[in-house]
Amino acid sequence: MPSEDAVVNGDNSKIDLTEDKDGGVLKEIIIEGTGEEYPAVGDKVKVHYVGTLEDGSQFDSSRDRGEHFEFTLGQGQVIRAWDIGVASMKKGEKCILTCKSEYAYGKSGSGDKIPPDSTLLFEVELFSWQGEDLSSSKDGGIIRRTKIKGKGTSPTDGSQLTVDIVGIHNEVRFDEREVTFTLGEGSEHDIPDGIEKALEKFSKGEVSRIYLTSKYAFAAEGNTKFNIPPHADLCYDVTLKSFEKAKDSWEFDTSEKVEQAKLFKEKGTSYFKATKYHLASKQYKKITSYLELETSISEEELHAERDSLMLAAHLNLAACYLKLSDCKGAKDQCDKALEFDHKNVKALFRRGQAYIGLYEPQLAKCDFKLALEMDPSNKAVTAQLHTAVKMIQQQKDKDKATYSNMFDKFAKIDTEKEDLLKKTSPDVMENPGEWGERAKPTPAEPTEEEAMAANLENIEMLNSADNINIPQST
Repeated sequence: MPSEDAVVNGDNSKIDLTEDKDGGVLKEIIIEGTGEEYPAVGDKVKVHYVGTLEDGSQFDSSRDRGEHFEFTLGQGQVIRAWDIGVASMKKGEKCILTCKSEYAYGKSGSGDKIPPDSTLLFEVELFSWQGEDLSSSKDGGIIRRTKIKGKGTSPTDGSQLTVDIVGIHNEVRFDEREVTFTLGEGSEHDIPDGIEKALEKFSKGEVSRIYLTSKYAFAAEGNTKFNIPPHADLCYDVTLKSFEKAKDSWEFDTSEKVEQAKLFKEKGTSYFKATKYHLASKQYKKITSYLELETSISEEELHAERDSLMLAAHLNLAACYLKLSDCKGAKDQCDKALEFDHKNVKALFRRGQAYIGLYEPQLAKCDFKLALEMDPSNKAVTAQLHTAVKMIQQQKDKDKATYSNMFDKFAKIDTEKEDLLKKTSPDVMENPGEWGERAKPTPAEPTEEEAMAANLENIEMLNSADNINIPQST
C-alpha cells in the first residue's frame, strides 16, 4: 500500500503508486474507502470508471454504459496503471488515477480516441472484489487471496514442498507450523485436499490466504487432532518457501517409466494395506498415466513388464474403488483390465462385485460363472455367485408380488366399474317398447300460448344474430 513518503512534490493530495517512484501512476482520493482491506492479485474486482485525456475530453465511461466493469487484478487484463492503482484502493473508494503513457497505452495509443504517448486520467470507484476460485468445478470451495506474489513455475503432483501454514477456525489458530511433504500426499501430514490443490497454483515465495469450504477441508470427518468439528469451513495462511519439482513423465524414456511405475505400485500397495485407499489410488493412477501411451515397445521383455504393470494398476484401482464404494469406477477399471487379460479371475470377480453394488445381479452372475470356469475351487467367487443368485430370486419374488397386487387392483377396479354401470344403466326389460326398448313417454302437445311465445323468442334470436339481415316489411 502507498507509504507516507510517496507524496508528489509535497502535495499530500496525490500519491505516487509506482515501485520506482517515477510518477507514472498518481492517485488522488476523492472519497475515502472503508475498512482496512485491499483487493489482492487474482481477485475479481468490480468498478465504475470515466476515462479522459489531459485536455478533459472523455474517451470511455462505464457509467455511460450503465454497467460495472469487472476484471481480474494483476493478470494483465487491463493497463498496468490500473493493476497498480486499483490494488491500492479500499472498498467504496473513489479516486483519480493519472497514468503516464508507459503505464497505459504507450507509443501505440489505442484506436482513434487515444493518441500515442498520451497521459490518461481515470476516475475510478471500487465497489467490491472476490477472491480467485481455484476449485476445478468453480463451486467457490477453494478461494485464494494473494498477499505476496511468487515468482517462477508452480509445483506439480509428486513435488517435494516446504511450506509455512497457519490454520484458522472461528478466528482461532489451530495449526501453525513449517512442514515438508510430497504434493499429493498431504493428508499424511494433516494437510487438507483443498490446500494441496491451491499449492498447484502457487509460485515460490507466494504468500496467500486460502478459504476452504468443508468439502475441501476435513469434510464430514472433521479432525480430532486439531479439534475441528465435522462440516467446518476453514481458512489458511500459506507460504510456499521452496519446492523441488517432480519430473514430468515425458522426461523419462520407456525403461525409466517402467521403473517409476514399479515404485508407484510398491507405494500404492503400502497405502492400500494401511487402508488409505485414496492415496493408494493416486499411486496406481500414476502407473497408467506413465505407461498407457507406451504401446509400441519393440523389446519383448519390456513390453511384457509394461502390460503386467498396467494390468495390476487397473486391478488395484478397481479394488480401491470398491473399498471407496465407487462401483461404477470399479467396473470401468475391470473392463480395462480384461482388455489385457480377458480370462483374468480377479477382474471378473471384482467386476461381478461392482455389478452387485450397481444392482445388476444378472451381469454379476455371468462374471462369477466365468470366473469359476477359470478357477472352480475359488470359494470367494462361489460365495459371491450365491449372493447374485439370491438377489435375482429376491427380485423375481418382489416382481411377482408387485404384479400380483397390480392385477388385484385392476380386478377390483373392473368390478367397481361393472357395479357402477349396473346402477346407472336402465333395465331394458322394464317398460319395454315394441322392439324391446324402453318406452319413451309421449310429450304433451304445447298450448297455443306456449307456441306463440316460442315463435317470438326465435324471431328475437334471429334479429340479434351477427351478420344476418332481417328483411323489413314494405
